[in-house]
Amino acid sequence: MNFSELMNLPCAHGGPAGNARLRVTPEDFIVREWLGFGADGDGDHLLLRVRKRGANTMWVAKQLARLGKIPPRDVGFAGLKDRDAVAEQSFTVPARSAVSNWLGLTGDGFEVLGAERIRRKLKRGALKGNDFEVVLRDFVGDAAVLEQRLQKLASSGAPNYFGPQRFGHEGHNVATAIAWFEGGPAPERMDRGFALSAARSVIFNAVLAERITAGNWNQLIEGDVVNLNGSGSFFVPELVDDTLRQRCEQLDVHPTGPMWHGDAPLSRGEIAELEARTAQRYAVLATGLTKAKLEPERRPLRVPVRELQWRLDGADLHLQFRLQRGSFATAVLHELIGNAFAAETPEADV
Repeated sequence: MNFSELMNLPCAHGGPAGNARLRVTPEDFIVREWLGFGADGDGDHLLLRVRKRGANTMWVAKQLARLGKIPPRDVGFAGLKDRDAVAEQSFTVPARSAVSNWLGLTGDGFEVLGAERIRRKLKRGALKGNDFEVVLRDFVGDAAVLEQRLQKLASSGAPNYFGPQRFGHEGHNVATAIAWFEGGPAPERMDRGFALSAARSVIFNAVLAERITAGNWNQLIEGDVVNLNGSGSFFVPELVDDTLRQRCEQLDVHPTGPMWHGDAPLSRGEIAELEARTAQRYAVLATGLTKAKLEPERRPLRVPVRELQWRLDGADLHLQFRLQRGSFATAVLHELIGNAFAAETPEADV
């Protein structure tokens, strides 16, 4: 499966306005985790706010464990953040650790900016989203079209594609899944999770691409499974009426696509048929995922791009925006520049 073809996905708002250079320095991609809650002020754990540069989340977690003389499993975090970026994210450590004052502590690629008591260890996925500051260098294209695309993203959101990072370097995670599903040995536990996630993401992206091509990726039609914005809640309406369509137009609810598992779909009618037909284009992945007996999941086809601000400083485009957890900044950039999916731009994984 050719990785460049895998990421050759249609735009929803009319195509990119040009091209630019991404991630020239780590400071060109800044991500700040948005937990949606703060410290409790008491409890058996410490909530650490950490800034990291040139270090991935697992590396920092291991260093915190070493410094605190605690088992690595006792360090909590909500999401993975890429190495090649500047990221501010939270970790928890037991208050009983060997470090008496974490504030200001530095290590290889990180600095602790804050430390407060909290009652519970952070768990994966326990965040609302991420705030991004992105600089696209040396933009070459049509500035008027760029302005139109930005306005459209602010009002209508972006396709909720999985970005290149989900698939590993040059699609390695997908290749691992294919080799496994074709009868090869099962990967190690962590690699197995990456492979399953990548396989599901291939099919989801393909379904979303089909809906974009059909012009209904951001509309509710009969048979859709509906997501309540900002939540993991889904429902199957008996009827898609005017009230539901209006809520969809206001970005309050969204149509969804499958995280393929092979059992009877929640969707119905022509939507279920489209999803099944698309999955069969990737029959090896679809069959392997069915055998894996995964839990049914759905993902919204659209993500709102909140608090979007921009300015063009000479040829450099400066962007600020907020995305809900699980969404990729490259999906936003893909609507602006033609090479957004060509580079493994750093992301927030959840």
